[in-house]
Amino acid sequence: MLNFRGALIEDLVARGHTVYALAPNIDVDVANALRKLGAEPVEIRLARTGINPIADISTLLHLRSVLSCLRPDVTLGYAAKPAIYGTLAAWLAGVPSRFAMVEGLGYVFIPQADEGLAKKALRKIVVSLFRLALQRARKVFFLNADDVADFSALGLVQPRQSVNIGGIGVDLDIWKPAPPVFDPVTFLFVGRLLKDKGVFDFVAAARQLKSACPSACFLLVGGIDENPTSVSRSDVEAWIAEGLLDWPGHVQVAPWLQRSSVFVLPSYREGVPRSTQEAMAMARPIITTDAVGCRETVIDGVNGYLVPPRDPKALAQAMMKFIEQPERIASMGAESRKLAEARFEIRKINETIIDALGL
Repeated sequence: MLNFRGALIEDLVARGHTVYALAPNIDVDVANALRKLGAEPVEIRLARTGINPIADISTLLHLRSVLSCLRPDVTLGYAAKPAIYGTLAAWLAGVPSRFAMVEGLGYVFIPQADEGLAKKALRKIVVSLFRLALQRARKVFFLNADDVADFSALGLVQPRQSVNIGGIGVDLDIWKPAPPVFDPVTFLFVGRLLKDKGVFDFVAAARQLKSACPSACFLLVGGIDENPTSVSRSDVEAWIAEGLLDWPGHVQVAPWLQRSSVFVLPSYREGVPRSTQEAMAMARPIITTDAVGCRETVIDGVNGYLVPPRDPKALAQAMMKFIEQPERIASMGAESRKLAEARFEIRKINETIIDALGL
C-alpha cells in the first residue's frame, strides 16, 4: 500500500478527495504512514494466497460489510484477490463506481510443461472469478498490452473497459541516478524468491560465470514466499555455502541498487515490474527476459539485453558482456534513466489513472 500506492494516495488527497486505505495486517507504523499521506487506514481480513471457498466467501461478505459502512463513491482493487472480491463486494454494497487493476498474471497463468490437473483446475476457477468480478467494473487497469489482449481473448474484459497505463511508475525525484559500479562487477536480483521470477536461472548463470570470473559478485534481494513456486531457505543457504551469492533477505532495495552494476530479472511473466523501473531510475543497465511485462523495460542493446525465458546460458552470456566491456555499465545505465523518464514517471501515470477514475 505504501510503496506501490503511496504516490496515488497523495495525488488523490491533493485533489480534495477522502481516501480510505483498506488492507490486512496494518500495524501501527503503517497506519501512521498512511495517515501522513492523508489516507484513513482500514484493517480488513484478506488472505493473499490460496483459494478456500469458505474463507473467500467470508472475505467477500466482510468486505461488503466494511464498504457498506464507509459508503465510498469509488473503489479501486489491485492485485488478484482485491480486484476480484473487492470489486464484487463493492457491487454488493452499492458502490456506484468500481475499478480494478491487474498488475500481472502470476503463478496460475504461467504455463508449465509438467503442470497437473490441480493447477489447470485452479486456472479455470480464477478465470471464472475474474470474469464474474470484472463484468462489474467500470474500468480495468493493465500494465502491458499482452495482458489486455489475453483478458480480452478470454472474454474477461470489453475493449471499452481496458486502460493500459504501461506500468505503475516510480517517483524520479526519490529514485535518482547512482554512480556506476565497476569493481567488482555486481549483478543484482530483486524480487520474491520464486521459480517463476527466474531465481534458479539467475543462480545457474552465476554458477557459470563464477568459474570463469571469480571476482564477479551476485546479490539476491528478496524474501522466501508462501507461493507454491517459492525457493526454500535451504536452497538459498546452499547457494551461499557454495560461494555463489550474498543474500541480505527482504530489505530496502535502494542501498543494494547503489552497490550493484547491473540489474537482472529473468522472470517468466510480469505486469511491468516495479523493481526494474526503480533500477532504471537509478541508472542501472537491465538484463531481463523477452517475456510479457519484462520486454517493456528494455530496448535490446541500448539500455540492456533481452534473453529468452528459462535460458541460463543466454543469461550468462548477456551478463558476461558487462564483465568483458564494463564501460557498458555507465552508458547503458544512462539510457535506462532516459527510458524511465520517458515511460515511468509516476505523476504522469497517476494522472491517467485519476482521469479514468473520474476524479
